[in-house]
Formats: sequence, structure tokens, C-alpha cells
Amino acid sequence: MQCDEDFMREALLLAKNARGRTSPNPLVGALLVREGRVVGAGWHRKAGTPHAEVHALAMAGDLARGATAYVTLEPCSHHGRTGPCAEALVKAGVRRVVTAMLDPNPLVAGRGKALLEAAGVEVTVGVLAEEARLLNEAYLKWVTEKLPFVTLKTAMTLDGKIATAAGNSQWITGEAARRRVHDMRDVTDAIVVGIGTVLSDDPSLTTRLADGTGKNPLRVIIDSRARTPLGAKVVRDGAAKTLVAVTRAAPEERCAALQAAGVEVVCAGAGERVDLLALMRLLAARDITSVFVEGGGTLNFSLFAAGLVDKVHAFIAPKIVGGADALTSVEGAGFAELADAVELKDLTMERLGDDLLLTGYAAKGAR
Repeated sequence: MQCDEDFMREALLLAKNARGRTSPNPLVGALLVREGRVVGAGWHRKAGTPHAEVHALAMAGDLARGATAYVTLEPCSHHGRTGPCAEALVKAGVRRVVTAMLDPNPLVAGRGKALLEAAGVEVTVGVLAEEARLLNEAYLKWVTEKLPFVTLKTAMTLDGKIATAAGNSQWITGEAARRRVHDMRDVTDAIVVGIGTVLSDDPSLTTRLADGTGKNPLRVIIDSRARTPLGAKVVRDGAAKTLVAVTRAAPEERCAALQAAGVEVVCAGAGERVDLLALMRLLAARDITSVFVEGGGTLNFSLFAAGLVDKVHAFIAPKIVGGADALTSVEGAGFAELADAVELKDLTMERLGDDLLLTGYAAKGAR
């Protein structure tokens, strides 16, 4: 069992090589081991390209016969843009398959395991299952709930302020924390902010890594009345696609002007505010599996109140700002009762320069 865990851990590391590049497919790594020696290795690189098992089998060649395959997610059993990996493993003569978890995708959902076992291949499921689940937390939510995995990021002072009363917010955190935010943007499908952030900060919402290899996610602006300025960076810089979510209350001429400038405008709600659940469903239908929220206190509370936040990254700077009118990370109406407050579980803490990063998962079902 310990040997299985060691090889599976190696397969999980391989899968991470493609973080942020396989959506809407999951991250998958695979190893082929024969007589205690790795003879093949691979990982899925991009949707529509060969899966991890195919890369590992190609490397192993004839040495795959009689080998044990370690795969971080159940091998697929259906014909999509690539062939079934379960069939490929059987054809190659693999003796045993160890997988961290079954794939809940309705197109797979145990069928890969059944196909392998019907061909006489021994299958073991559940080795490092929790690690595999965390690796693909966005894919797993998207494929089972038809919603993207929503991560909310906030950067605040020790007293919870995201800007001074005068609106000054640059920079609350240090360089190390800001670099980490760009790492987070690099592996997400879409960044979401509210119109207030666009009007006050004019952000570019792009990924700027030191080596210049960053991927720019889709930029989504929550803007019920289409107030996004045509001169805003998200409209004119051409660095990434921008989608503005409005309601039926948005003036047609403003929507038309944004569209003429190259921005996609979608209607998500008939009232005064964008229907956030409807928007998330729309994004999921477009194969957006992960959303990174970098909004202000109003949008943050709306997402919490709607029960749409899955994960929180809270960067905390050792600074005190004070001020009753200074903006906080979560505003809105607030929860009237402490029993209704959003609770975070599975907390971790990391130090980045002088700042702290607290990460936790929003407990479900309490609101």
C-alpha cells in the first residue's frame, strides 16, 4: 500500500504540470511501473489532446505489458475528441490499474473501472483520494453541479480594511502577496469583479508572471446598467476577452457601444442587480470551471449571501487603517445573526513576506 501511495503521489505531481491549462478537462497524471521501476509517465496537457495514460503508454512501449498503471483519475471509457483510455490500457496488456478516485462525469462514472475489470485487469480505487479531489476541485464541482468553482480573494489590513476612507488601496499587501495573486490568476478560467472596482481602480485583470508565461483568464464585469467606461483597460487593452454582465435595466445604447468596442455583453437578470446564480450557470455552460473573484465588499457579500463561494483566500497585511467610512472586504446588508455567518473550514496559513495568507473553504448548508 505504501508503494502504491508513493507512485500515486508522483502521478499527482505530474498532473500539476498542466494547472490552469486543461479546462474543462480535469488534471490527470499517469505512471506505468514494472518490477518497481517507472517505465512510462505522462500528464494531460490540454483539452482535445492525448490523455495522461496515452503519453505514459507511448513512453513505455512494449514494457507496458504486465505493468501497473497509476492514474490520478479513473481512465475514461467513452469516445470524445480522443479514444477511451481504459481500452488503451487493456490493449497494451497492463496487468493492474491503481486510481485515486472514480470520475463523476456521467460519461465515465465507474464505466472505465468496469471495462478494465471485464478485461481481467485488477483495479484498485481510493489511493490518495483526498489529494486527488483537491487537485481537481474545480472540475469536480463543474461536472457534478454545472457550476464553476468560485474562489474569492481579498487583500485587507489587520482591521479588515481594503482601502482607506479616501479610497487609497495601493498597496495594502507587499510584493510577495501580489505575485501570488498573479499565480492564482494564471490557473483560473475567469476573473470576476464588480463595476465599482472598474470605476475606482481601472484594473487590467491580467496575469503578469515574472517569466512572461502567464495565461489571461476571461474578464467578467458585474455591471447591471452597463456603466463600464469605453476607455477602461478591460475594454481597450485587447489583452484578454471581456464579458460584461448586465440586466434588462441596462440602456441599450450603452450595451451597443460596449459590443462595438469588442466586449461581449450578456443579460443575467431582469431586476436591478445581476442574478449571480444565473451568471454562474451561464459561465459553466461555456466550459468555465473556475472563477476567481477580486471584487469589493458589496459583490463579496452578495456572493456569500447567495451561497456561491467555495473557497476564500484572505491576504492580511500587518497594518491598521481605521476609519468608520473605510471600505471593508465584505459589506452589503450583512448577516443579522451570528448563526448565519459564513464559516470557513480546513484553514491553512502561509506567510508571504510580512503578510499572511489565510485559505479556507466555505461551509455549505448553513445559510
